[in-house]
Amino acid sequence: MVIRSTGIWCRVLCDGEKVDCRLRGNYRLRGSRQTNPVAVGDHVRFERLDDGTGLIHEVADRTNYIVRRATKLSKQTHVIAANIDLLCVVATLGLPRTSTGFIDRLLVTAEAYHIPACLIFNKVDLYDEELWELQREMSDLYRQAGYPVLEVSALAGKGLESVRETIAGKTVLFSGHSGVGKSALLNAVCPGLDLRVGALSEWSLKGRHTTTYAEIHPLPNGTHLIDTPGIKEFGMVDFTPQELSHFFPEMRAVLQGCHFANCTHRHEPRCAVREAVDEGRISPERYRNYLNIIDGIEADSVR
Repeated sequence: MVIRSTGIWCRVLCDGEKVDCRLRGNYRLRGSRQTNPVAVGDHVRFERLDDGTGLIHEVADRTNYIVRRATKLSKQTHVIAANIDLLCVVATLGLPRTSTGFIDRLLVTAEAYHIPACLIFNKVDLYDEELWELQREMSDLYRQAGYPVLEVSALAGKGLESVRETIAGKTVLFSGHSGVGKSALLNAVCPGLDLRVGALSEWSLKGRHTTTYAEIHPLPNGTHLIDTPGIKEFGMVDFTPQELSHFFPEMRAVLQGCHFANCTHRHEPRCAVREAVDEGRISPERYRNYLNIIDGIEADSVR
């Protein structure tokens, strides 16, 4: 299993030993649009060289993966991690506040690649009554959509046991903005992990990167924690307007009621999704994020 990927080189865990490996040159030239043909979580075969390093000559088929646009205007993609049992989206309503638009882009991508997901709202020790009211609304919004929601504080130790139970025995990807406290949360959940923790930038009140590359941390109980650099924006790839609603679980549940099979749920008559929004069965905020994602998909298609 690839447990660290930093470009040309990666670190592979094989029978309890960690081996630094590089990818065979011709493998990297096979026409893939991906910036990283090997990602953390991949299973590989490698040949041991005389200097103790390895040369990767085969990457096994992935059961799933999370992919994003490499840069905002790029046509290339970047695989964040592969062979994932659970995506934990770490968010905050304090500093920096995580938007539902960002959360929904991650959740939609997880749905598209058949990865279960949950939300972890960190830093609840910083909440005043106004933020707690907003938290209750956010938790209700995502639970209504079918996602587990955990409310935790890495600093105060609140809710950590629920995180441990949720991730036990799984390969789990933790992802979110810089500054939401991913590394601090992982340190609190798994004492002894000793990941580097940063502080918010004083002038921007946003996080600085403390994790600079994706890495898997194997735990004795069979859990594999994937820590990733904070994401500023999550650029989605390879989606069409007609299929997008299938990746919103609450929309997927009512799609058969739409009059048109290719309904985009924007202007078509007798649309079951818009009817569910009007009746409060689908969150208006999730629906607005759905429309924003479609606008982005269509904008990308004309570039």
